[in-house]
Amino acid sequence: MPIPSKARATLIALAYAFVVYHCFFTGLSAFGLVGPDEPRYASIAREMARSGDWVTPRLNGEPWFEKPPLYYWSAATGFLIFKNPEVAARAPSGVFALLAVLGVFVLARRFYSPAVAATVAWMLPAAAGMTGFARAAATDMPFAACLALTMVAAAFLLLDEQPAHPLAWTAAFGAALGLAVLAKGPAAILLTGGSVALWAIAGGNIRRSFRLFHPIALAAFFVVALPWYLLCALRNPEFLRIFFLEHNVERFLTNRFQHQQPFWFFVPVLLLAVFPWTLLLVPAASDAWRALRSSEWRSSPAVFFAAWVVFPFVFFSASQSKLPGYILPAVAPLVLLIALAWEKPESAVRSRNAWPALALLLAGAFSLAAVVFSTRSTGLSGAAPLQRMELPLMALATALIVGGLAVACVSYLRRALLGVAVASFVLAFAAGIAANHLLRAADPEISSRAVGILAREHAGSANLVTYQLSRAWHYGLEFYLDRPLPTWTPQTPRPVWLVTTLAGAYELRMHGQKLDEVPGVLGRAQLYRME
Repeated sequence: MPIPSKARATLIALAYAFVVYHCFFTGLSAFGLVGPDEPRYASIAREMARSGDWVTPRLNGEPWFEKPPLYYWSAATGFLIFKNPEVAARAPSGVFALLAVLGVFVLARRFYSPAVAATVAWMLPAAAGMTGFARAAATDMPFAACLALTMVAAAFLLLDEQPAHPLAWTAAFGAALGLAVLAKGPAAILLTGGSVALWAIAGGNIRRSFRLFHPIALAAFFVVALPWYLLCALRNPEFLRIFFLEHNVERFLTNRFQHQQPFWFFVPVLLLAVFPWTLLLVPAASDAWRALRSSEWRSSPAVFFAAWVVFPFVFFSASQSKLPGYILPAVAPLVLLIALAWEKPESAVRSRNAWPALALLLAGAFSLAAVVFSTRSTGLSGAAPLQRMELPLMALATALIVGGLAVACVSYLRRALLGVAVASFVLAFAAGIAANHLLRAADPEISSRAVGILAREHAGSANLVTYQLSRAWHYGLEFYLDRPLPTWTPQTPRPVWLVTTLAGAYELRMHGQKLDEVPGVLGRAQLYRME
């Protein structure tokens, strides 16, 4: 019995809502803020919300000019809305990710077909890079999303001989580029300009590219981006030097911030970022090769999207400073090209579904191998975290393997879009398991939240110091304790509460210091009472 069209539409809408929610918003508070960036950016946003100063970003009361304010503004708004600090800090990235998906969907529907648009709408949220950075309290997703919206508007202006509603898209282009500059700085102009220039040169569209310099675009850009930069520079004379010279020019040209990686670093990162669609790059590359051998490829919209992928990849590969989040702007257009190859009529439905099915099965096998390793590591040093994660890993492995088999079975129905939807649903379910259970179990090892809560309960407002903690854990403790923390020295007055690693505690005891461990946290750092 066929399902009525209204009921079918409702089921599809509910399934898609499940995918978006679990990829972008579930489990935001299941684990604490991780790395040096999340707690630092969240601290700045919280301080901005409290002080009401939305111009000068401040960390522990001191101006901090590493990044522009768009993430801080959105997270500060989150702190005014949500009581949970992790939700307040992370939810804005999910909202920006959703905007990027909507923009790419509109783009695919306009220049290809409803089928390609539906395919990329299912694929993009489930891509690992989108899912991961959509739940990060960082500037990467706001920047990538604003850059995606900029390129969407540029495509509407450039890919048609006579674009519809040109003034509206011109204003949208300028405003979106302004937001991208507020998200991460002048790199937005370089990436947009470089991608468009590459497309213009490759396709012989140099004259058409000058549409982006329309006075309305320039006016919209300056209205959006310029006020904050002017106000911040007027209030902080050191802003221009620190932000532009140190955190843009020197970050790109030198290894000052110790993020140096080999030139090929972004090859595996980008392949992982588009998982589980990675293996579909094989048929996509085959389609691209066939297109290049024809005489019509220069007029194809795919050239624009390929330039959107290639230029950020080359640009950041040339940088002396490399972090995984830098390549995020290339993920959306690459998934769009994968979706286009997926919908090619000459590609067999069964072979297309086989690629994501195989990727899911491989990921499930990897998770299962981690479970086997954890069961055999009993008694080994450092085995406790893995053993805490055994059940979540088993659940994750089961979901991925069963999901991979389901996608393989769907291939026999010869329904290409259904295969994509099932694979995305499986990835969303797996993302929920990973966030709500796997990362929750790993929380004491990856975040300072647990030891921060313990320190707040025992030390309160008493003297608290750290010793031999990484930047990530030090910033995390400062966020959760909501105060700056000094580093222990022999001159530190006693008694004092101390947070350090097991290695740090051993070193202090070897030098005659008396430390009493406070029970309650079995993680990377511990709380001690030093008399």
